[in-house]
Amino acid sequence: MRQLMAPDDALAGGARDRILVLDVCSSSGLEDWSPDLQKAKVYERILLDLILGRLAPGGRLDEQSLAARYDAGLAGVRDALGRLALEGLVIRRARSGTTVAPLDLVELRQGYEARALIEPHCAGLAAKYASKAEAAAIRAAFDGGEDAARARDLPTLVAMDQRFHAAVARAGGNMALARILIPLQHKAARYWVFSFGAATEAELIADVQQHRDVADVIALGNIDGARLAMMRVLNIMPEAARPMLAG
Repeated sequence: MRQLMAPDDALAGGARDRILVLDVCSSSGLEDWSPDLQKAKVYERILLDLILGRLAPGGRLDEQSLAARYDAGLAGVRDALGRLALEGLVIRRARSGTTVAPLDLVELRQGYEARALIEPHCAGLAAKYASKAEAAAIRAAFDGGEDAARARDLPTLVAMDQRFHAAVARAGGNMALARILIPLQHKAARYWVFSFGAATEAELIADVQQHRDVADVIALGNIDGARLAMMRVLNIMPEAARPMLAG
């Protein structure tokens, strides 16, 4: 998904967010973190708040406050923060506690370069190896995406995007690549919020369609087509690919 910007009132917590968090939770792609585990649910709720900016960059994270905020135990919060620290989304230091990782443009560029190398390859692997159920899950990730774009519903669009990219990564069958790619996707999502306000409805809908195009060629087993379609999603336009991407 292109860069998106969080409206203040639209991000209020509640039952609606709880459903979205479960969607994002299923996108983690780490098989040792079942969405049904309490620690995974806490992780996913904190992750979504980090992506949406509810937990501000540079802000200090107090474990007791987080436990109260998410109605969770301290052990679950600590597990979640440990995983988020491994992903580079929070910073844990002895004696000084845990803070939200700052937004770093150098890190953004480096992460984008890594995704540009890895994610088209993963899309090709998905086209080669995805089961019918996995291909259907990729296609279903953006069900209702046009409605969310028209409503400028950022939390829903973020959840859809996370679910889509993780489903593609998992469907390729290479968990080593998935473990690299999914955290990169989580970190990139933090930057989307900054251009959401400037994006037109047509641009948001077109972005949803680009993701659908990836799903369609994966379902067809078109390896080269899946790579090129993912390049389009990532806005990668190598000269040799331009004629094919223009078609």
